[in-house]
Amino acid sequence: MLEKYFSKNGVEAGCDEAGRGCLAGPVVAAAVVLPKKISVELKALNDSKKLSEKDREAFRPLIEKNALAYAVGIVSAKEIDSINILNASFLAMHRAIDQLQIQPELLLIDGNRFKPYKKIAHKCIVKGDGKYLSIAAASILAKTYRDEFMKDLHEKFPVYNWKKNKAYPTLFHRTMIQQHGICEQHRLSFSLIDPQLKLI
Repeated sequence: MLEKYFSKNGVEAGCDEAGRGCLAGPVVAAAVVLPKKISVELKALNDSKKLSEKDREAFRPLIEKNALAYAVGIVSAKEIDSINILNASFLAMHRAIDQLQIQPELLLIDGNRFKPYKKIAHKCIVKGDGKYLSIAAASILAKTYRDEFMKDLHEKFPVYNWKKNKAYPTLFHRTMIQQHGICEQHRLSFSLIDPQLKLI
């Protein structure tokens, strides 16, 4: 079982993002405040990358039901191109925190860097989504909300097969970009075509 909290005292929010390495679509972040007493159904929470899509989708309503507060922040592809993906990831987290119905006293951030949010203290924790329940919960919400967003975009741009690859840089996705060009959802600041494809 992951750690329930960083400190026994005060309100903590776990924060994580999804979609940072994708070639298209938004980066999505979530912030989650869990109760100090964790329900049995949340004790099996883990890093979203270690769970199947089915398990992530099963955990999402449980997190939303048991959390004291949760919120999701979105930063578009155009915004990513404007401010770069690192700053976009921080902005997505800030937007999520902005919407929390409970103001946290400590932010637990997955990763090693963060742009301070107002005057709230924060702790950066490398691989935190595999260490703390609140960050794991945030990773699951961020991932499931973004996957849902990309499945909706797939209906508008089916050629890239985003319902399956979620706009990650798969060989198929990059090949389709080479063959059909880009769309309004692609991140122009990213390397969209693998140099190796030019050799084929």
